[in-house]
Amino acid sequence: MKFKTKNKTMNTQKDKQEHTENLSRKEAIEKMQELVQHNNTMCMFTTSLDSTPLHSRPMSIVNVDDEGNFWFLSANDSNKNKNIAHDKRVQLFSTNSSNSEYLTVYGSASISTDKKKIHELWKPIAKAWFTEGEDDPSITVIKVVPQDAFYWDTKNGKMISMLKILASVVAGVTMDDSVEGALRVR
Repeated sequence: MKFKTKNKTMNTQKDKQEHTENLSRKEAIEKMQELVQHNNTMCMFTTSLDSTPLHSRPMSIVNVDDEGNFWFLSANDSNKNKNIAHDKRVQLFSTNSSNSEYLTVYGSASISTDKKKIHELWKPIAKAWFTEGEDDPSITVIKVVPQDAFYWDTKNGKMISMLKILASVVAGVTMDDSVEGALRVR
């Protein structure tokens, strides 16, 4: 499809293809790790996917391992743990707005009390929720195995993206430098 805007012709199908980068296996896992590694990355952990409104709450992603699994620490009596016990399907929505990075992951969650895994994932900040530290009797580990994932990212960071958006408004053409794509872990 072609269209004209202020004497500039753009091929929207070509533009869409240039902005799509689907990744598989190792590349997909590395992209997920990259998108969630920042301190200011926020994740909404959503359970009970069949009911509305959705049951979402903010959670810190403790780790994305080399197999692409997402790891969280959670209290054994939390609503999310109860929801997972009833329905293992979850959706994660992650954002790092300072870098304009976004990720959504659909997957299957499991809950464990494996002390070795708790020790491996433990960070001192978690003591705010688990006052007895990593030996707190209420602590559990949630593992989310991705089944489907999608990301949106900017190639040059937020500042350059904002400048390109402003230039686009003035010039009347799109200078979008974003990239998006499906992430296939398995």
